[in-house]
Order: sequence, then structure tokens, then C-alpha cells
Amino acid sequence: MPSPFPGMDPYLEDPALWQDVHQRLITYIADSLQSDVRPRYHARIGERLYVVQTGRSIYPDVTIVQRPRKEPGVGAAVLAPDTPIRVSLPPDEVRQVYVEIVDLARGEEVVTMIEVLSPPDKTLGKDDNQYRRKQEDVLASPANLVEIDLLRGGIHTIAVPADYMILLEPWHYAVSISRAEKRHEAELYPINLRQRLPRIGIPLLSPDPDVTLDLQAVFERCYENGAYGDLVNYKRPPKLPLDAEDVEWAATLLEKN
Repeated sequence: MPSPFPGMDPYLEDPALWQDVHQRLITYIADSLQSDVRPRYHARIGERLYVVQTGRSIYPDVTIVQRPRKEPGVGAAVLAPDTPIRVSLPPDEVRQVYVEIVDLARGEEVVTMIEVLSPPDKTLGKDDNQYRRKQEDVLASPANLVEIDLLRGGIHTIAVPADYMILLEPWHYAVSISRAEKRHEAELYPINLRQRLPRIGIPLLSPDPDVTLDLQAVFERCYENGAYGDLVNYKRPPKLPLDAEDVEWAATLLEKN
């Protein structure tokens, strides 16, 4: 069952689903690129660890895992404790994966970093945002940086400044590509909710040509294999509300599916 939306599905931005969505996107991006970059290059999955400060969780604060059942009143001589609600507390550490393309001819030197942004990347301020520090490190290195932002919420995080994107509105998602040889310019794909996700060029080392990554095809594979149609209740509004002008459009779209 495909997603009813033509591009990104806003219902999958739900924090309860995003960790699974993110993992699948990263896996299928690496799989999609592998045959095109070999034999000189290799697309592999890396992992980054976030330490989440108490009170600043970027995922749901608590998840109710069991509610007490109402027991019929019975007379008893011994007082028993009231039944609590059992909850699952958020982790102190969050692990996030990304894709890196390495050059096997140069001892696995990182050629291109591909990031799919997640809530922690777009939640913390610049001074304490671990993703921003990683972003700065990559931009100061000889590696290319590809950033894929499929989340409408949170602070502006991609390398292209927010001021540069005002004239491109309305857009909801974005892809930014910073090539090591052209740090003074960026390739930008502003994406509207009503659009198909783009095909983007993933840079390698010059003079090797880009390899094409079809984000829409990756997303569709993610949606199908994740069976998200079984999990999403499209009769309710998405967790992050749509813009007023998109509410009616989405309602009409969902009625047809």
C-alpha cells in the first residue's frame, strides 16, 4: 500500500514513528547508492551518539505502556496498593545513523557525508547542538555534505542560511548539497508538500560524475517495507498540523484513497 501523498508523508513526522522511518531511509539510501559507486567507492552506514539532557528529550517524554484496569469493588480486610500507570521513560542517549561514501583507493577516506535530519538536529541551540558541530567539521574538511530535511518542525539547521530561503517560500522540506570544491555556493532543493521528492546528484571526487539518488523511490520503498499504512490513522490530523492552505488539499487527497 503506497502513501496517499505524492511526496513526503507528513504523518510520518510523528516522533513515535520517526526513529523507524529514519533508520529505513538511511538503509535504503545506502543500498540505492552502493551499486552505482562501486568498485572505487563504498556507501556505508555510520552512527552518532547524542547525549540528551534531562528535561530536553527530543522524543516523547513518556510512553504509557500499561494502564490500570478498573477492578470491581470488593470488600477486603487487607488494604492493597492502588494500581499505578506504568510508563517507559525516554533514553538518556540517542543513537542516530547516517551514510558516508568512502574512497577505497585512498584508505577509506570519507568523500561524501549524507545526513537525514532528525528531531535532535533541529531542537537544540547552535552552541549545544552536536549536529551543528559535526556540520561545521564536515564543511571545514575536504568532504562533500548532503543534508536531507524531511521534518517541518524544529529550528532551521541545513547549511544554507534561512535568510536565503525566504524568497523560495512556500516550501516544507529541503535538500542541501555543499561540494568541497565549491563551498562558496550550494545546491538547494526546496520541496513543497504537494511535490514529488527530487532526484539529487550525490557528488564524488572530481572528475568522477555524480551518482543519482531518487529520493522519492527511496521513500516509497521505506513506506512499503515499513508497512506504515497499517500504523497511521489518516482520519486524524498529523501530529504536526498542516498549514491552513494545505488542510483542505490533504483532506481531498485522503478521501480518494
